[in-house]
Amino acid sequence: MGKRYFCDYCDRSFQDNLHNRKKHLNGVQHLRAKRVWYDLFRDAAAILQEEQTKKPCRKFLQTGQCDFGSNCRFSHMTEQDLEKLSAQVQGEKRLKELRQEGADIPPGTIEDWLEKRAQRLSAAQSN
Repeated sequence: MGKRYFCDYCDRSFQDNLHNRKKHLNGVQHLRAKRVWYDLFRDAAAILQEEQTKKPCRKFLQTGQCDFGSNCRFSHMTEQDLEKLSAQVQGEKRLKELRQEGADIPPGTIEDWLEKRAQRLSAAQSN
C-alpha cells in the first residue's frame, strides 16, 4: 500500500507521492480548509474592520445560507454579530491599555478561554 499522507487541514489522507501531494496542496478544497483554519486565529479588530467594509450578503440575509460560504465576498454577519465583535474589540483595547499602564490583571481562567474558543468555532462554522 505504501506511505500515506494525512492533511490536518482537510482531515483526509491519500497515497503519498510527489504528484498526489502537489495536486492536493494546490487544490481548491485544501486552500479553503487552510484559510478557514488560519481565520480562527485572526485578531478580532482585523475581522471587524474587514466585515465593516463589506456589504451584506442578500442571499444569506434572505435564506440564511449562501452558496459561497466563507469564500463569499459579502458579509454574513448580522448587526448583533457586529455589535458583539465591536464590544470584544473594545474590551481587548481596554485590557491592552491596562497592561501597558502596569495594572495588575489576574489571568483568565481556562473556562473563559474555552468559552471564547467555542464561540469563535461556532461563529466560523455558521459562516
